[in-house]
Amino acid sequence: MRATEKMKVEIWSDVMCPFCYIGKRRFEEALGQFADKAQIELEWKSFQLNPNMKTDPTLNINQYLADVKGWTLDYARRMNDHVTEMGAQVGLTYDFDKAVVANSFNAHRISHLAKKDGLGDAMEEALFKAYFTEGKNIDDKETLVDLGVSVGLRAEEIRQTLDSHDFADAVKHDITEAQHLGIQGVPFFVMNNKYGVSGAQAVPVFAETLEKSFSDWQQENSKPKLTVIEGESCSPDGDCS
Repeated sequence: MRATEKMKVEIWSDVMCPFCYIGKRRFEEALGQFADKAQIELEWKSFQLNPNMKTDPTLNINQYLADVKGWTLDYARRMNDHVTEMGAQVGLTYDFDKAVVANSFNAHRISHLAKKDGLGDAMEEALFKAYFTEGKNIDDKETLVDLGVSVGLRAEEIRQTLDSHDFADAVKHDITEAQHLGIQGVPFFVMNNKYGVSGAQAVPVFAETLEKSFSDWQQENSKPKLTVIEGESCSPDGDCS
C-alpha cells in the first residue's frame, strides 16, 4: 500500500447553511489544538440544500422561509435569531435580514476553481462571510469575481469559469458522492475516508474523532519494519559482494 503524506478530511457543505459556518469554526478550534495538524489536508465538497432555489435579490432569507414554509415573518426571524446566537458563540456575525436568496451552484463552481489552486478553504470562508454577514448575492457574477480575487484567484479566470460550464460536473460529482455515502444533511465531515461526523458538533467531538482517525491513518501509512537476513547482493552503484 502506498503511503500518503497527509490524512484527508473532507467536508461536505453548502454556503447557505448556517450550521456549516458554525461547524467550520468548531472544527478549526479542534484542529488548532491538534498536535499533528500539519499532517491534515482539508478538502471542501459541494452539497446543495435547495438546488431548485431561484436567485431573487429582492428577498432576504427571513422572508423566503416565511413564504416557503408558511411561517409568519416574525417566527422566521425568531428561528434565525437562535442560529445567530449560536454563531456569536464561535465569533461569527450573522445578519439574516441582509442575507440574499441565491442559488449556490455557481458559488460551488468557484470553490472548485479555488480548490484547484489550493485556495479552497479561503474561498469557503469568503463565501460564508459574504452570505451571512455582508448580505452579498453569492450568485452574482461580479460579486463572485470580487470574492475570488480577494483570496488570490485571477479575475479573468473566474469570469471564464462563470461564462462556461467549468466545474459543473465536479459539483455534481460531489453531490452524487454524498448520496452514495448516505449524507442527508450538512455539514458532514469524513476523516481518513473512515469516520463520519454529522453536523456542527461540539469541539471535543471533532477533537476525539481527529485523534482516532489520525491514529488509524498513521498505522495504515507506517513503513513496514522488516527483519533482514543478510546475504550476497548488488547495490544500485554496481557494488556486488
